[in-house]
Parts: sequence; C-alpha cells; structure tokens
Amino acid sequence: MRKGSKHHLIVCGPGNPLAASLTAGNRHDVTEMIALADAIAPVSGKRGRPRKRPKRLLADRAYDSRHHRDQLRARHVAPVIAKRNTAHGSGLGKERLVVERSFAWLHQYRRLRVRYERRADIHEAFLTIGCALICFKALQRTAAFR
Repeated sequence: MRKGSKHHLIVCGPGNPLAASLTAGNRHDVTEMIALADAIAPVSGKRGRPRKRPKRLLADRAYDSRHHRDQLRARHVAPVIAKRNTAHGSGLGKERLVVERSFAWLHQYRRLRVRYERRADIHEAFLTIGCALICFKALQRTAAFR
C-alpha cells in the first residue's frame, strides 16, 4: 500500500493546467482520466458554441484501457494512448514532456511537493492555487512578448 497522495493533471499544448485532481497514492491513474476530461471548462472567444473538450488526449501506458478509450471516443475525444506490452518508442515522449514539465512547475511549490496537511481539502486548495499560479505566470510571459 502506497502512502501519500497523487496529483492528476490535464494540460493544454503550452503546459497550462486545464483540470487537476487529488487522489490517494495507492489509487490507479486511469480512474481519474474520464473525470478530468469532463472537468475541463468551456473555452470561449470564438463565435459559435464554445469547445468544451479537447480534440485528442495523450497519455502514457498507465492509462491504456479499452473501456476508457471507448468512453473518450463517446465524448468525441481521440485517445492517443501508448499500448501496454509493446516496445517503447511510440513517439509520445516528446508530447508527454509537456505534462511532465507542468508537474515540475507544480512541484516547485514546497507545499505540493511534500504533503504536510492532513485534510485533503486543504491540500486540494493548494493544488488549485499552484495551477492558478502556473497560468498567471504564462499570462505574464505572453504579455511580456507583446
């Protein structure tokens, strides 16, 4: 039994968090995939109905499940998930780097890297604040280039 907690993220192309969740450390990763895909807020700005879900979802071998692939397809999301028990080199490494970099950004905050809180709601609040800070820094970077 693994102690601690796990952070789950869905990020956009540049690495900004779209949805985050907190689970127990002994829980499997794939259990949060559909809930995170459903938690993405609508993106507005263009005319017409705002797009709520991503066009495709990239994931590593831990998320390989036929049931979850079918659920993503039912939501009109193309799953790009590496197959289990196949040779490495699926080509997802370069694109998965974005998520790993986002986790590194998130875990630079000490309160998220090591969990000190006993209550999950407090730690989840710190997770939300960390995601907001990542998005704020991205906005500052884009404003600096203008």
